[in-house]
Amino acid sequence: MLKFVKNYMETIAGIEIYPIISLTIFFTFFMLLFWWVFTAKKEYIKKVSQLPFDN
Repeated sequence: MLKFVKNYMETIAGIEIYPIISLTIFFTFFMLLFWWVFTAKKEYIKKVSQLPFDN
């Protein structure tokens, strides 16, 4: 089954760009998330963390 998929994918022209685009989107998303976590205000984090216990 995997040989069939691999051989089929190799015949599609221009398909090699999709893994690069996927990796770029993935890397960018997690770098932005990482940046947000370290720059978020402590008061906001504390307020949001207490939301489940407010009721």
